[in-house]
Amino acid sequence: MSEIFQGIPEIKYEGPQSKNPLAFKYYDPEKVVMGKTMKEHLPFAMAWWHNLCANGVDMFGVGTIDKSFGASSVGTMEHAKAKVDAGFEFMKKLGIEYFCFHDVDLVPEDPDINVTNARLDEISDYILEKMKGTNIKCLWGTANMFGNPKYMNGAGSTNSVDVYCFAAAQIKKALDLTVKLGGRGYVFWGGREGYETLLNTDMKFEQENIASLMKMAVAYGRSIGFTGDFYIEPKPKEPTSHQYDFDAATAIGFLRQYGLDKDFKMNIEANHATLAGHSFQHELRVSAINGMLGSIDANQGNSLLGWDTDNFPSNVYDATMAMYEVLKAGGLTGGFNFDAKNRRPSNTYEDMFYGFILGMDTFALGLIKAAELIEDGRLDGFVKERYSSFEGELGKKIRAGETTLEELAAKAAEIKVTKNPGSGRQEYLESVVNSVLFK
Repeated sequence: MSEIFQGIPEIKYEGPQSKNPLAFKYYDPEKVVMGKTMKEHLPFAMAWWHNLCANGVDMFGVGTIDKSFGASSVGTMEHAKAKVDAGFEFMKKLGIEYFCFHDVDLVPEDPDINVTNARLDEISDYILEKMKGTNIKCLWGTANMFGNPKYMNGAGSTNSVDVYCFAAAQIKKALDLTVKLGGRGYVFWGGREGYETLLNTDMKFEQENIASLMKMAVAYGRSIGFTGDFYIEPKPKEPTSHQYDFDAATAIGFLRQYGLDKDFKMNIEANHATLAGHSFQHELRVSAINGMLGSIDANQGNSLLGWDTDNFPSNVYDATMAMYEVLKAGGLTGGFNFDAKNRRPSNTYEDMFYGFILGMDTFALGLIKAAELIEDGRLDGFVKERYSSFEGELGKKIRAGETTLEELAAKAAEIKVTKNPGSGRQEYLESVVNSVLFK
């Protein structure tokens, strides 16, 4: 097989002073941070759909990026295999050990699901052959149940029992592929699991059907030997006006309501967090404190635009605070999937590598700085002191659930006038972060 990315070498770590655009400045895979190597802290993954499929098309124009990878015709099994060849060469040159996929990223979808499934069998056999002799593995798989017109009214939330059956069939096959390729997780992203108007929607009916589909997926996955986590990837809107997995808190409440919380965790995407009106750090913290921080889609949005732009992450402040949450939570069961794409005018093979180098360096620097913040101790120390009044006898009784309203009311009457609870010192703490980031 001929080299696809000709002239692009294996990307090596050269340090912050390097001016080589095809070198890592901060991502040193063997560098030890807080007892683990960067490679262990940061299991990076390539998103098949963006990196190997997205060609720069948008609602205003056709594609600008050639993603044929030498195939004579796009949208064929020849092209599907060319994407596999390109993906594995790409991952090897970057030292990336994981990939993520939707079913229809891998092969062209046929109107007959049996034909599509046969193609998936063929391409997954080809991927397995490519995996031999490498460290490359599947991070997670999923089924695209939002692109095909039959899913116009949702998949699990559809009004059509026939469409519901097709959704179940796609999930079954995608789970088969995930297990076959050794995937660590399986993701549900509710691309059209929501509504445009409540005038034609039975919300309770739809959410119950979504939960039933997920329960069947868990039962089937466990029956074929899938031992990993199932994930929900929250997103508040787009493509529907309101999606049922609005944010982490909403998704966690849904999982608990329907008894799915033992098998599911969150796959948090940075850009989806901001669309929900939250920070990336907030969504990670909500997931972590509920024991459901599983995996991350590492990207960022454009603060000037109100939609899901899937930029490669470049904001070191956000990456630092994200890694602060990950480190404090003890790490991920999943990894860091670059659900990110080059901008439409960045249309060369070199640009594909520049995007990943940017993202990997951004999170590596975020890891370094998050570890320094933890080791610095001032943030943790301030938070501990801020809640120190609950370390007294009464505070401990409150925390243990061993007091009553009557007892607390009597204490308030004894105090008569309460004291100022103390400054939050936000500006001071932000200056602490800056002092660590820019020292």
